[in-house]
Amino acid sequence: MILQTLIIFIYSISLLLIFMYALAQLNLLFNYLSSKKVKDNCPKLDLSKPEETPYVTIQLPVYNEMYVMERLLDNIAQIEYPKNKLEIQVLDDSTDETVLTTKQHIEQLQATGLDIKHITRTNRKGFKAGALKEGLEIAKGDIIAIFDSDFLPKKDWLKQTVPYFKDPEIGVVQTRWGHINRNYSILTKIQAFALDAHFTLEQTGRNSKGHFINFNGTAGIWRKACIIDAGNWEGDTLTEDLDLSYRAQLKNWKFKYLEDVETPAELPIVISAARSQQFRWNKGGAENFRKMLGRLIKSSNISTKTKLHGLLHLLNSTMFLNVLIVGVLSIPMLYIKNEYAHLRPYFYIMSFFVMSTIIFFICYWFMYKNIYGGGFKNFFRYIGMFFVFFSIAMGFSLHNSIAVLEGHWGKKSEFVRTPKFNLKKYKDNWKHNKYLRKNISVNVVFEGLLMLYFGFGMYSAFIVGNQGGDFGLFPFHLMLFIGFGYVFFKSLASKV
Repeated sequence: MILQTLIIFIYSISLLLIFMYALAQLNLLFNYLSSKKVKDNCPKLDLSKPEETPYVTIQLPVYNEMYVMERLLDNIAQIEYPKNKLEIQVLDDSTDETVLTTKQHIEQLQATGLDIKHITRTNRKGFKAGALKEGLEIAKGDIIAIFDSDFLPKKDWLKQTVPYFKDPEIGVVQTRWGHINRNYSILTKIQAFALDAHFTLEQTGRNSKGHFINFNGTAGIWRKACIIDAGNWEGDTLTEDLDLSYRAQLKNWKFKYLEDVETPAELPIVISAARSQQFRWNKGGAENFRKMLGRLIKSSNISTKTKLHGLLHLLNSTMFLNVLIVGVLSIPMLYIKNEYAHLRPYFYIMSFFVMSTIIFFICYWFMYKNIYGGGFKNFFRYIGMFFVFFSIAMGFSLHNSIAVLEGHWGKKSEFVRTPKFNLKKYKDNWKHNKYLRKNISVNVVFEGLLMLYFGFGMYSAFIVGNQGGDFGLFPFHLMLFIGFGYVFFKSLASKV
């Protein structure tokens, strides 16, 4: 009975943590809806007046971006802003032939009168954070805009964001990511679904009540003084953006989130690219939890509610570990439930935690409705999308849990950039992308085994007990089976 008790205890704790996270999401939904009723009265700079127009430096941190480099430079060159107050830094850590082609393209842009510089390093110390820090040392601008290589800001992007820096307490203005290839495949659709939830529900929900949000690494703009005051960029985590965001807000700098300003970007179209991106984000989140936990708790200048939301924010990625634990233990729990009749009341109580899924369903529906509109037709489409999203998200839980554990344990790893494709030019030829990793992770084997394991869970629903089976967990095991099956077969297919 000791083993059964241990399983029940771990299972219950994980369910409780997921439920707490769901309640936090519900609170963010209430914040989000109430924010829609509040008019934005932030003071703004008048950029028609030269004396109010700050000097801006745009930083473009890049590394071996053969397929999107030309598109990026041509797009940034179209940004509308007074040329005498705009500088562009191409922070190029590339180690391939793109160093030369980028240099040549930049020289062509310089000939048009654009103040654009090609800055290279002899090593990748600190990775992206190191490149941004070195560029900052020679940046002319008081305001620093940052774009990754796959982002395509609109011409008036600076005109929509820079004015908010009239408030001297504003340290960061972050915009919402758009997705130029949202409908490319199921993989891009579920990535867009997850990111849309973050960039509507979470960012607005936190920011509207003064809770901590994060600069998302790109499509945002910093006050240079804020970066310096917060301690500058540090490369000791894989999510340097989250790290600096928290250090800045702990120093009382305000962040402004602009949901209505969309910055289009490319989503990973190959599962190996999505896996590397997910690994970096989730491990970085856990690393920042280790780094920021003490500072956040000890801070005397923020409210208890902001601290609680901050802790749950930093623990976002750890939810994948709880989902994996609940999934793996749900099958032995199915047998325990039908073996020990005296535990039935406990299982009736635990069924309450299905509310977590209902809460997520409600929260994401408001996000989905905000983008696609309401109505019965869109609602039924949403039900299908939610089922697919939830299934595949759970299918990533092993991969992401390993990332989370490495982050909590302090294991260091290299900053791996996500391969870009430029779909308009290379859509039908993605398998020849030179930056794709060719090896198959051993984790894929375990994902295949978990697919079979949850197939066994569905079979168990028919044979447990003496009352003709128990199908309470069957939908859950079906979603896990589909999710791990999708990740397993997609990972194999991407290497063929």
